[in-house]
Amino acid sequence: MLMIGSTMAFSRLADSDDAKAPPVRLVVEEAPVKRDGRFTTSFAPMIKKVSPAVVKVFTTTAARQNTSQNRSPLDDPFFRRFFGDDFPGGEQRRSRTPRQNGLGSGVIVSEDGYILTNNHVVENADEIKIALNDEREFTAKVVGRDDKSDVAVLKIDAKDVPYLHLANSDTLEVGDVVLAIGNPFGVGQTVTMGIVSATGRGNIGLDYEDFIQTDAAINPGNSGGPLIDAEGRLVGINTAIISRSGGNQGIGFAIPVNLARSVMESLVKDGRVVRGFMGVNIQDVTPTLAKEFNLKDNDGALVADVSAGSPAEKAGIKAGDIITKFNGKPVSDSRHLKLQVAQTPPSAKVPVEVLRDGSTKALSVQLKEFPRNELASSSRPGSDDGSSEAEETLKGVAVGNIDARAREQLNMPGGLKGAIVTGIDESSAAFEAGLREGDVILEINRKPVASADDAVQLSAKNDRKDSVLLRVWSRGGTRYLVVKEDKQS
Repeated sequence: MLMIGSTMAFSRLADSDDAKAPPVRLVVEEAPVKRDGRFTTSFAPMIKKVSPAVVKVFTTTAARQNTSQNRSPLDDPFFRRFFGDDFPGGEQRRSRTPRQNGLGSGVIVSEDGYILTNNHVVENADEIKIALNDEREFTAKVVGRDDKSDVAVLKIDAKDVPYLHLANSDTLEVGDVVLAIGNPFGVGQTVTMGIVSATGRGNIGLDYEDFIQTDAAINPGNSGGPLIDAEGRLVGINTAIISRSGGNQGIGFAIPVNLARSVMESLVKDGRVVRGFMGVNIQDVTPTLAKEFNLKDNDGALVADVSAGSPAEKAGIKAGDIITKFNGKPVSDSRHLKLQVAQTPPSAKVPVEVLRDGSTKALSVQLKEFPRNELASSSRPGSDDGSSEAEETLKGVAVGNIDARAREQLNMPGGLKGAIVTGIDESSAAFEAGLREGDVILEINRKPVASADDAVQLSAKNDRKDSVLLRVWSRGGTRYLVVKEDKQS
Protein backbone atom coordinates (compact mmCIF):
# COMPACT_ATOMS: atom_id res chain seq x y z
CA MET A 1 0.00 0.00 0.00
CA LEU A 2 1.32 3.41 -0.94
CA MET A 3 0.64 6.17 1.52
CA ILE A 4 1.19 9.84 0.78
CA GLY A 5 0.75 11.77 3.98
CA SER A 6 -2.18 12.07 6.31
CA THR A 7 -3.55 15.59 6.02
CA MET A 8 -5.90 17.71 3.95
CA ALA A 9 -5.60 20.13 0.99
CA PHE A 10 -5.34 23.85 0.30
CA SER A 11 -7.15 25.57 -2.51
CA ARG A 12 -6.24 29.18 -1.73
CA LEU A 13 -3.12 30.51 -3.44
CA ALA A 14 -0.95 33.50 -2.66
CA ASP A 15 -2.17 37.07 -2.98
CA SER A 16 -1.56 38.55 -6.41
CA ASP A 17 1.27 40.80 -5.30
CA ASP A 18 3.16 37.78 -3.93
CA ALA A 19 4.07 36.86 -7.51
CA LYS A 20 6.30 39.95 -7.54
CA ALA A 21 8.15 39.01 -4.35
CA PRO A 22 11.95 39.12 -4.42
CA PRO A 23 13.76 35.80 -4.94
CA VAL A 24 14.02 33.59 -1.88
CA ARG A 25 17.51 33.73 -0.35
CA LEU A 26 18.71 30.13 -0.09
CA VAL A 27 22.11 28.87 0.99
CA VAL A 28 23.17 26.03 -1.31
CA GLU A 29 26.30 23.95 -0.77
CA GLU A 30 27.25 22.11 -3.96
CA ALA A 31 29.99 19.85 -2.56
CA PRO A 32 28.99 16.21 -1.98
CA VAL A 33 29.06 14.73 1.50
CA LYS A 34 32.45 13.42 2.66
CA ARG A 35 32.83 9.71 1.95
CA ASP A 36 35.93 8.74 3.93
CA GLY A 37 34.49 5.49 5.28
CA ARG A 38 34.44 6.70 8.88
CA PHE A 39 31.33 6.60 11.03
CA THR A 40 30.63 8.96 13.89
CA THR A 41 29.60 7.73 17.33
CA SER A 42 26.95 10.44 17.61
CA PHE A 43 24.97 12.84 15.46
CA ALA A 44 23.83 14.79 18.51
CA PRO A 45 25.84 17.99 17.82
CA MET A 46 24.55 18.18 14.27
CA ILE A 47 20.95 17.44 15.29
CA LYS A 48 21.06 20.19 17.92
CA LYS A 49 22.10 22.58 15.18
CA VAL A 50 19.50 21.66 12.56
CA SER A 51 16.43 20.60 14.56
CA PRO A 52 15.27 24.18 15.37
CA ALA A 53 14.61 24.66 11.63
CA VAL A 54 12.15 21.75 11.55
CA VAL A 55 8.56 22.82 12.26
CA LYS A 56 5.18 21.29 12.99
CA VAL A 57 2.44 22.17 10.50
CA PHE A 58 -1.09 22.26 11.92
CA THR A 59 -3.96 22.61 9.45
CA THR A 60 -7.64 23.30 10.01
CA THR A 61 -10.44 22.79 7.53
CA ALA A 62 -13.67 24.46 8.60
CA ALA A 63 -16.97 22.59 8.80
CA ARG A 64 -19.02 22.94 5.65
CA GLN A 65 -22.73 22.64 4.88
CA ASN A 66 -23.53 20.42 1.92
CA THR A 67 -26.97 20.46 0.30
CA SER A 68 -28.07 17.74 -2.09
CA GLN A 69 -31.38 17.09 -3.79
CA ASN A 70 -33.15 13.78 -3.20
CA ARG A 71 -33.22 11.97 -6.54
CA SER A 72 -36.49 10.11 -5.91
CA PRO A 73 -38.36 8.90 -9.06
CA LEU A 74 -41.32 10.94 -7.80
CA ASP A 75 -39.22 14.13 -7.83
CA ASP A 76 -40.55 15.35 -11.15
CA PRO A 77 -41.83 18.81 -12.25
CA PHE A 78 -45.14 17.20 -13.15
CA PHE A 79 -45.82 16.20 -9.54
CA ARG A 80 -44.38 19.46 -8.20
CA ARG A 81 -46.90 21.41 -10.30
CA PHE A 82 -49.83 19.74 -8.56
CA PHE A 83 -48.53 19.00 -5.07
CA GLY A 84 -46.11 21.89 -4.45
CA ASP A 85 -42.70 21.88 -2.74
CA ASP A 86 -44.04 19.91 0.23
CA PHE A 87 -44.50 16.84 -1.93
CA PRO A 88 -42.37 14.12 -0.22
CA GLY A 89 -40.40 13.22 -3.32
CA GLY A 90 -38.45 16.47 -3.53
CA GLU A 91 -37.12 17.38 -0.11
CA GLN A 92 -33.55 18.63 0.16
CA ARG A 93 -30.97 16.68 2.09
CA ARG A 94 -28.52 18.64 4.17
CA SER A 95 -25.31 17.16 5.45
CA ARG A 96 -22.50 18.77 7.36
CA THR A 97 -18.84 18.00 6.78
CA PRO A 98 -17.24 18.26 10.24
CA ARG A 99 -14.30 20.48 11.08
CA GLN A 100 -11.07 18.66 10.31
CA ASN A 101 -7.57 19.04 11.73
CA GLY A 102 -4.36 17.83 10.12
CA LEU A 103 -0.77 17.48 11.19
CA GLY A 104 2.44 17.42 9.18
CA SER A 105 5.98 18.71 9.18
CA GLY A 106 7.96 21.36 7.35
CA VAL A 107 11.42 22.87 7.17
CA ILE A 108 12.53 26.51 7.18
CA VAL A 109 14.95 27.21 4.33
CA SER A 110 15.59 30.95 4.66
CA GLU A 111 16.17 33.38 7.48
CA ASP A 112 13.08 35.38 6.54
CA GLY A 113 10.69 32.49 7.06
CA TYR A 114 10.15 30.55 3.83
CA ILE A 115 9.09 26.96 4.56
CA LEU A 116 9.08 23.89 2.34
CA THR A 117 6.49 21.16 2.93
CA ASN A 118 4.26 18.82 0.92
CA ASN A 119 1.29 20.00 -1.07
CA HIS A 120 -0.86 17.25 0.44
CA VAL A 121 -0.09 18.54 3.94
CA VAL A 122 -1.74 21.93 3.33
CA GLU A 123 -4.18 21.11 0.55
CA ASN A 124 -7.75 22.33 1.27
CA ALA A 125 -6.80 23.85 4.64
CA ASP A 126 -8.52 27.07 5.72
CA GLU A 127 -5.92 27.89 8.36
CA ILE A 128 -2.29 26.86 8.79
CA LYS A 129 -0.33 27.23 12.03
CA ILE A 130 3.42 26.73 12.32
CA ALA A 131 4.98 25.70 15.63
CA LEU A 132 8.72 26.10 16.15
CA ASN A 133 10.87 24.12 18.56
CA ASP A 134 11.05 27.09 20.94
CA GLU A 135 7.22 26.98 21.22
CA ARG A 136 6.66 30.09 19.12
CA GLU A 137 3.62 29.86 16.85
CA PHE A 138 2.89 31.65 13.58
CA THR A 139 0.03 31.75 11.13
CA ALA A 140 1.41 30.74 7.75
CA LYS A 141 0.49 32.04 4.32
CA VAL A 142 0.60 29.79 1.27
CA VAL A 143 2.99 31.30 -1.26
CA GLY A 144 2.11 28.58 -3.74
CA ARG A 145 1.67 24.87 -4.15
CA ASP A 146 2.22 22.33 -6.91
CA ASP A 147 0.24 19.10 -6.92
CA LYS A 148 2.28 17.74 -9.85
CA SER A 149 5.39 17.44 -7.65
CA ASP A 150 3.65 17.54 -4.21
CA VAL A 151 5.63 20.62 -3.13
CA ALA A 152 4.15 23.57 -1.23
CA VAL A 153 5.82 26.80 -0.11
CA LEU A 154 4.67 28.60 3.05
CA LYS A 155 5.77 31.92 4.55
CA ILE A 156 5.69 33.13 8.14
CA ASP A 157 6.13 36.73 9.16
CA ALA A 158 9.40 36.32 11.05
CA LYS A 159 13.03 37.32 10.76
CA ASP A 160 16.26 35.68 11.83
CA VAL A 161 14.61 32.28 12.25
CA PRO A 162 16.74 29.11 12.18
CA TYR A 163 16.99 27.59 8.70
CA LEU A 164 18.76 24.77 6.89
CA HIS A 165 21.41 24.95 4.21
CA LEU A 166 20.60 23.03 1.04
CA ALA A 167 22.80 20.35 -0.50
CA ASN A 168 22.99 19.37 -4.17
CA SER A 169 20.80 16.25 -4.20
CA ASP A 170 22.26 15.21 -7.57
CA THR A 171 25.44 14.23 -5.73
CA LEU A 172 23.66 11.70 -3.47
CA GLU A 173 24.78 8.11 -3.78
CA VAL A 174 23.25 4.84 -2.63
CA GLY A 175 24.70 4.08 0.79
CA ASP A 176 24.99 7.70 1.98
CA VAL A 177 23.75 8.16 5.55
CA VAL A 178 20.58 10.25 5.84
CA LEU A 179 18.36 11.30 8.74
CA ALA A 180 14.63 12.07 8.73
CA ILE A 181 13.24 14.64 11.14
CA GLY A 182 9.55 15.29 11.70
CA ASN A 183 6.52 14.87 13.92
CA PRO A 184 5.29 11.28 13.35
CA PHE A 185 1.84 10.53 14.77
CA GLY A 186 2.01 13.86 16.62
CA VAL A 187 4.33 12.49 19.32
CA GLY A 188 6.77 15.39 18.95
CA GLN A 189 9.97 15.99 17.02
CA THR A 190 11.63 12.69 16.20
CA VAL A 191 14.88 11.82 14.41
CA THR A 192 15.42 8.53 12.56
CA MET A 193 18.50 7.35 10.67
CA GLY A 194 19.06 5.23 7.60
CA ILE A 195 20.81 5.25 4.27
CA VAL A 196 19.93 6.21 0.72
CA SER A 197 18.45 2.95 -0.56
CA ALA A 198 17.99 4.15 -4.15
CA THR A 199 17.74 7.32 -6.21
CA GLY A 200 15.59 8.26 -9.18
CA ARG A 201 12.54 6.31 -8.06
CA GLY A 202 9.22 6.89 -9.83
CA ASN A 203 5.75 5.47 -10.42
CA ILE A 204 4.48 6.75 -7.07
CA GLY A 205 1.56 8.60 -8.61
CA LEU A 206 2.80 12.14 -9.35
CA ASP A 207 3.45 13.82 -12.68
CA TYR A 208 7.04 14.76 -11.82
CA GLU A 209 8.95 12.16 -9.81
CA ASP A 210 12.59 11.60 -9.01
CA PHE A 211 12.35 10.26 -5.47
CA ILE A 212 15.11 9.43 -3.04
CA GLN A 213 14.31 6.07 -1.44
CA THR A 214 15.47 5.58 2.15
CA ASP A 215 15.08 3.11 5.00
CA ALA A 216 15.13 5.93 7.58
CA ALA A 217 11.81 5.50 9.42
CA ILE A 218 9.09 7.74 7.93
CA ASN A 219 5.55 7.62 9.34
CA PRO A 220 2.32 9.65 9.03
CA GLY A 221 3.14 13.12 10.36
CA ASN A 222 6.64 13.05 8.86
CA SER A 223 5.23 14.34 5.56
CA GLY A 224 6.86 17.62 4.58
CA GLY A 225 9.75 17.23 7.00
CA PRO A 226 13.41 17.23 5.99
CA LEU A 227 15.69 14.42 4.95
CA ILE A 228 19.21 15.58 5.79
CA ASP A 229 22.67 14.26 5.05
CA ALA A 230 25.36 13.45 7.61
CA GLU A 231 26.54 17.06 7.52
CA GLY A 232 23.12 18.47 8.39
CA ARG A 233 22.19 19.77 4.94
CA LEU A 234 18.75 19.42 3.41
CA VAL A 235 18.69 16.78 0.66
CA GLY A 236 14.98 15.96 0.43
CA ILE A 237 11.41 16.51 1.61
CA ASN A 238 9.87 13.36 3.12
CA THR A 239 6.70 12.52 1.22
CA ALA A 240 5.48 8.92 1.06
CA ILE A 241 5.92 5.37 2.28
CA ILE A 242 5.07 1.95 0.96
CA SER A 243 3.49 -0.01 3.78
CA ARG A 244 1.10 -2.89 4.39
CA SER A 245 0.48 -1.81 7.97
CA GLY A 246 0.18 1.98 7.61
CA GLY A 247 3.46 2.47 9.46
CA ASN A 248 7.12 2.38 8.51
CA GLN A 249 8.41 -0.77 6.83
CA GLY A 250 11.70 0.58 5.57
CA ILE A 251 10.60 1.97 2.21
CA GLY A 252 10.21 5.73 2.33
CA PHE A 253 10.41 8.36 -0.37
CA ALA A 254 11.62 11.95 -0.32
CA ILE A 255 11.42 14.63 -3.02
CA PRO A 256 15.03 15.59 -3.87
CA VAL A 257 15.80 19.11 -2.76
CA ASN A 258 16.93 20.15 -6.25
CA LEU A 259 13.41 19.48 -7.56
CA ALA A 260 11.78 21.12 -4.53
CA ARG A 261 14.09 24.13 -4.90
CA SER A 262 13.21 24.53 -8.58
CA VAL A 263 9.48 24.47 -7.80
CA MET A 264 9.93 26.86 -4.86
CA GLU A 265 11.88 29.46 -6.80
CA SER A 266 9.29 29.41 -9.59
CA LEU A 267 6.39 29.78 -7.15
CA VAL A 268 8.07 32.70 -5.38
CA LYS A 269 9.10 34.45 -8.58
CA ASP A 270 6.08 33.83 -10.83
CA GLY A 271 3.28 32.82 -8.48
CA ARG A 272 3.02 29.51 -10.35
CA VAL A 273 5.34 26.74 -11.52
CA VAL A 274 6.72 27.60 -14.96
CA ARG A 275 7.93 24.51 -16.79
CA GLY A 276 9.63 24.02 -20.11
CA PHE A 277 7.74 22.35 -22.94
CA MET A 278 9.16 20.52 -25.94
CA GLY A 279 6.01 18.94 -27.43
CA VAL A 280 6.86 15.26 -27.65
CA ASN A 281 5.07 12.14 -26.49
CA ILE A 282 7.79 9.84 -25.17
CA GLN A 283 8.14 6.36 -23.74
CA ASP A 284 10.84 4.15 -22.26
CA VAL A 285 12.97 1.97 -24.51
CA THR A 286 12.16 -1.60 -23.48
CA PRO A 287 14.37 -4.55 -24.51
CA THR A 288 11.84 -5.54 -27.19
CA LEU A 289 11.72 -1.99 -28.57
CA ALA A 290 15.52 -1.77 -28.46
CA LYS A 291 15.64 -4.88 -30.65
CA GLU A 292 13.11 -3.45 -33.11
CA PHE A 293 15.09 -0.20 -33.42
CA ASN A 294 18.48 -1.98 -33.54
CA LEU A 295 19.73 -0.30 -30.37
CA LYS A 296 22.66 -1.49 -28.27
CA ASP A 297 20.98 -0.72 -24.93
CA ASN A 298 17.77 0.58 -23.36
CA ASP A 299 18.97 4.12 -22.65
CA GLY A 300 17.13 7.13 -24.01
CA ALA A 301 13.53 8.18 -24.57
CA LEU A 302 11.62 6.97 -27.63
CA VAL A 303 9.58 9.68 -29.37
CA ALA A 304 6.14 8.24 -30.10
CA ASP A 305 4.63 11.47 -31.39
CA VAL A 306 5.49 15.12 -32.04
CA SER A 307 2.88 17.85 -31.53
CA ALA A 308 2.13 20.00 -34.56
CA GLY A 309 3.76 23.43 -34.33
CA SER A 310 5.69 22.46 -31.19
CA PRO A 311 9.32 23.32 -30.43
CA ALA A 312 10.24 19.70 -31.14
CA GLU A 313 8.66 19.76 -34.60
CA LYS A 314 10.39 23.04 -35.44
CA ALA A 315 13.71 21.53 -34.31
CA GLY A 316 13.27 18.56 -36.65
CA ILE A 317 12.53 15.84 -34.07
CA LYS A 318 10.45 13.01 -35.56
CA ALA A 319 8.43 10.06 -34.32
CA GLY A 320 10.76 7.08 -33.98
CA ASP A 321 13.72 9.19 -32.83
CA ILE A 322 15.44 8.15 -29.61
CA ILE A 323 16.49 11.18 -27.56
CA THR A 324 19.82 10.29 -25.98
CA LYS A 325 21.02 13.68 -24.72
CA PHE A 326 19.24 16.83 -23.57
CA ASN A 327 21.12 20.03 -22.81
CA GLY A 328 24.41 18.15 -22.67
CA LYS A 329 23.19 15.52 -20.17
CA PRO A 330 22.53 11.86 -20.98
CA VAL A 331 18.88 10.77 -21.05
CA SER A 332 18.35 7.52 -19.18
CA ASP A 333 14.59 7.12 -19.72
CA SER A 334 11.40 9.04 -20.52
CA ARG A 335 10.67 10.06 -16.93
CA HIS A 336 14.03 11.71 -16.46
CA LEU A 337 13.77 13.50 -19.82
CA LYS A 338 10.38 14.84 -18.71
CA LEU A 339 12.02 16.18 -15.54
CA GLN A 340 14.95 17.68 -17.46
CA VAL A 341 12.64 19.53 -19.86
CA ALA A 342 10.32 20.71 -17.07
CA GLN A 343 13.18 22.20 -15.08
CA THR A 344 14.61 24.05 -18.10
CA PRO A 345 13.38 27.66 -18.43
CA PRO A 346 10.93 28.31 -21.27
CA SER A 347 12.50 30.20 -24.18
CA ALA A 348 15.83 28.47 -23.49
CA LYS A 349 17.55 27.10 -26.57
CA VAL A 350 19.08 23.73 -25.74
CA PRO A 351 21.07 21.14 -27.71
CA VAL A 352 19.43 17.74 -28.19
CA GLU A 353 20.94 14.56 -29.57
CA VAL A 354 18.75 11.93 -31.20
CA LEU A 355 19.42 8.53 -32.65
CA ARG A 356 17.63 8.07 -35.99
CA ASP A 357 18.01 4.97 -38.16
CA GLY A 358 21.32 4.17 -36.49
CA SER A 359 22.81 7.64 -36.89
CA THR A 360 23.24 10.35 -34.25
CA LYS A 361 21.84 13.76 -35.14
CA ALA A 362 22.54 17.00 -33.25
CA LEU A 363 19.53 19.33 -33.05
CA SER A 364 18.65 22.53 -31.20
CA VAL A 365 15.27 23.07 -29.51
CA GLN A 366 13.81 26.44 -28.49
CA LEU A 367 11.52 25.53 -25.57
CA LYS A 368 8.15 27.09 -24.75
CA GLU A 369 6.19 27.27 -21.51
CA PHE A 370 4.22 24.14 -20.71
CA PRO A 371 0.57 24.70 -21.76
CA ARG A 372 -2.03 24.45 -19.01
CA ASN A 373 -4.81 22.81 -21.02
CA GLU A 374 -5.14 19.03 -21.17
CA LEU A 375 -7.15 16.76 -23.43
CA ALA A 376 -10.36 15.45 -21.89
CA SER A 377 -11.04 11.72 -22.00
CA SER A 378 -14.22 10.24 -23.39
CA SER A 379 -15.91 6.90 -23.90
CA ARG A 380 -14.82 4.37 -26.48
CA PRO A 381 -16.47 4.43 -29.90
CA GLY A 382 -18.73 1.77 -31.31
CA SER A 383 -17.62 -0.56 -34.08
CA ASP A 384 -17.16 0.85 -37.56
CA ASP A 385 -19.45 -0.67 -40.18
CA GLY A 386 -16.52 -1.49 -42.44
CA SER A 387 -14.39 -3.36 -39.93
CA SER A 388 -11.93 -5.99 -41.16
CA GLU A 389 -9.87 -8.66 -39.48
CA ALA A 390 -6.14 -7.94 -39.48
CA GLU A 391 -4.19 -10.99 -40.61
CA GLU A 392 -1.00 -12.88 -39.82
CA THR A 393 0.91 -10.97 -37.13
CA LEU A 394 -2.20 -9.16 -35.89
CA LYS A 395 -4.40 -12.18 -35.31
CA GLY A 396 -7.51 -11.53 -33.27
CA VAL A 397 -7.58 -7.79 -34.07
CA ALA A 398 -10.54 -6.24 -35.94
CA VAL A 399 -9.93 -2.83 -37.50
CA GLY A 400 -12.11 -0.24 -39.20
CA ASN A 401 -11.90 3.18 -40.81
CA ILE A 402 -12.14 6.24 -38.57
CA ASP A 403 -15.59 7.78 -38.77
CA ALA A 404 -16.96 11.11 -37.49
CA ARG A 405 -18.51 9.45 -34.43
CA ALA A 406 -15.20 7.94 -33.36
CA ARG A 407 -13.40 11.25 -33.84
CA GLU A 408 -15.92 13.03 -31.63
CA GLN A 409 -16.06 10.40 -28.90
CA LEU A 410 -12.28 9.99 -28.63
CA ASN A 411 -11.51 13.69 -29.12
CA MET A 412 -9.00 12.82 -31.82
CA PRO A 413 -6.59 15.45 -33.11
CA GLY A 414 -7.59 16.94 -36.44
CA GLY A 415 -6.14 15.12 -39.41
CA LEU A 416 -5.37 11.90 -37.52
CA LYS A 417 -5.20 9.01 -39.98
CA GLY A 418 -5.07 5.31 -39.25
CA ALA A 419 -7.12 2.20 -38.58
CA ILE A 420 -9.24 2.09 -35.44
CA VAL A 421 -9.31 -1.14 -33.44
CA THR A 422 -12.99 -2.11 -33.32
CA GLY A 423 -12.51 -5.44 -31.56
CA ILE A 424 -9.72 -7.53 -30.05
CA ASP A 425 -9.44 -11.06 -28.71
CA GLU A 426 -8.25 -10.89 -25.11
CA SER A 427 -6.22 -14.07 -25.62
CA SER A 428 -4.30 -12.55 -28.55
CA ALA A 429 -0.67 -11.45 -28.56
CA ALA A 430 -1.79 -7.95 -29.55
CA PHE A 431 -3.91 -7.65 -26.40
CA GLU A 432 -1.00 -8.92 -24.31
CA ALA A 433 1.22 -6.23 -25.89
CA GLY A 434 -1.23 -3.52 -24.79
CA LEU A 435 -3.42 -2.93 -27.85
CA ARG A 436 -7.02 -2.14 -26.92
CA GLU A 437 -10.37 -1.50 -28.60
CA GLY A 438 -10.57 2.17 -29.56
CA ASP A 439 -6.84 2.49 -30.22
CA VAL A 440 -5.80 3.85 -33.62
CA ILE A 441 -2.99 2.07 -35.48
CA LEU A 442 -0.87 4.77 -37.14
CA GLU A 443 2.08 2.70 -38.39
CA ILE A 444 2.99 -0.93 -38.91
CA ASN A 445 6.72 -1.63 -39.02
CA ARG A 446 7.43 2.10 -39.51
CA LYS A 447 5.08 2.30 -42.53
CA PRO A 448 2.08 4.67 -42.34
CA VAL A 449 -1.46 3.32 -42.03
CA ALA A 450 -4.20 5.49 -43.54
CA SER A 451 -7.11 3.03 -43.48
CA ALA A 452 -8.31 -0.37 -42.30
CA ASP A 453 -7.29 -1.86 -45.66
CA ASP A 454 -3.74 -0.55 -45.18
CA ALA A 455 -3.56 -2.24 -41.77
CA VAL A 456 -4.71 -5.58 -43.17
CA GLN A 457 -2.36 -5.44 -46.16
CA LEU A 458 0.71 -4.37 -44.16
CA SER A 459 0.00 -7.05 -41.59
CA ALA A 460 -0.30 -9.71 -44.28
CA LYS A 461 2.92 -8.54 -45.98
CA ASN A 462 4.95 -8.55 -42.77
CA ASP A 463 8.25 -10.31 -43.51
CA ARG A 464 8.72 -11.32 -39.88
CA LYS A 465 5.77 -13.54 -39.03
CA ASP A 466 6.69 -13.69 -35.33
CA SER A 467 6.49 -9.97 -34.44
CA VAL A 468 5.34 -6.55 -35.60
CA LEU A 469 6.13 -2.99 -34.49
CA LEU A 470 3.05 -0.81 -34.09
CA ARG A 471 2.74 2.92 -33.55
CA VAL A 472 -0.59 3.51 -31.85
CA TRP A 473 -2.66 6.53 -30.78
CA SER A 474 -5.01 6.27 -27.82
CA ARG A 475 -6.60 8.66 -25.34
CA GLY A 476 -3.44 8.37 -23.25
CA GLY A 477 -1.21 9.55 -26.12
CA THR A 478 0.87 7.94 -28.84
CA ARG A 479 3.18 5.03 -28.15
CA TYR A 480 5.02 2.13 -29.77
CA LEU A 481 4.07 -1.49 -29.15
CA VAL A 482 5.80 -4.73 -30.12
CA VAL A 483 3.41 -7.61 -30.80
CA LYS A 484 5.16 -10.95 -30.56
CA GLU A 485 3.01 -13.76 -31.94
CA ASP A 486 5.20 -16.43 -30.35
CA LYS A 487 3.64 -15.39 -27.02
CA GLN A 488 0.07 -15.87 -28.19
CA SER A 489 -2.08 -18.11 -25.97
